Amino acid sequence: MAQTFTASELARRFELALHGDGDVRIEGVSTLARAARGQLAFLANSRYRSQLADSSAGAVVMRQEDIDDAPGTALIAKDPYTAFAKIAALFDTKPVHSPGIHASAVIDPAATISPSAHVGPFVVIGAGSTVGDGCVIGPGCVIGENCEIGAGSELIARVTLVTRVRLGQRVLIHPGAVIGADGFGLAMDAGHWIKVPQLGGVSIGDDCEIGANTTIDRGALEDTVLEEDVRLDNQIQIGHNVRIGAHTAMAGCSAAAGSARIGRYCLIGGAAGVLGHLEICDRVVITAMSLVTSSIREPGEYSSGTPLTDNRTWRKNAARFKQLDVLARRVLAADKET
Repeated sequence: MAQTFTASELARRFELALHGDGDVRIEGVSTLARAARGQLAFLANSRYRSQLADSSAGAVVMRQEDIDDAPGTALIAKDPYTAFAKIAALFDTKPVHSPGIHASAVIDPAATISPSAHVGPFVVIGAGSTVGDGCVIGPGCVIGENCEIGAGSELIARVTLVTRVRLGQRVLIHPGAVIGADGFGLAMDAGHWIKVPQLGGVSIGDDCEIGANTTIDRGALEDTVLEEDVRLDNQIQIGHNVRIGAHTAMAGCSAAAGSARIGRYCLIGGAAGVLGHLEICDRVVITAMSLVTSSIREPGEYSSGTPLTDNRTWRKNAARFKQLDVLARRVLAADKET
């Protein structure tokens, strides 16, 4: 049976101020534009305040400064989006996984599986690996040798831990992720590439989340490291020996090349790239499609790239890029003459 809560119950539970009828029952969540009676919506950006008048939401999470436009019941929060996320988690129905190992799973005798863990169909677990209390290993996952999965972690489906991967507690990994594959280490010898052995592992801290089809390479000598509460979106590439600081989040299709160091509380936008061996300090924001080509020592927001224009204008500007050095020299020469 679906859970329902009154607005007053939600206010007490999440320490929010209540405006309006506290007896309104909430049985789900939605957006302002699509919410129906009995659903909770949120207003985090005042630019969407005009949607309040037409919204059918049973209650809205909003800031105090927007309360005059509330059409009915409201829950007042300093950060409406965060408050909404916490409330929405109450309506997130997840499958219940009973402890045990599916008959089709292949477990090496030298692996250790907690009796309270759930191991799904067609899972393979290699020698020396351990699966902690309450873990969920979904269908088709492959866990190589000498991996460690901390208590309460979940590998949803078709996740591959290649070798020497250590997961902390409550780590969530989405389908298709590959962790611990070889890093891109090559050396040129007499006109041919030779492979540099990748002897390290991957260490992932507590409460991290890894998106679908994201890849994290193991280190060449030392481990590739994600500190606690790092959040990676889908289709991200993390090169060998990268270190990502706690509470940093990276959006889809971004990438960090080998041995890059990214600080704590950083935000890396979609399709942004960080070149190898660079350092980014704490609390840096890299906007989408940017390329970091030098280390960043000061917190703040950084961007790169050419703004989108119509193709004809872009082609003209691109042709002029080659002339910038000549123009700059002319300007310097003119300054010297004045």
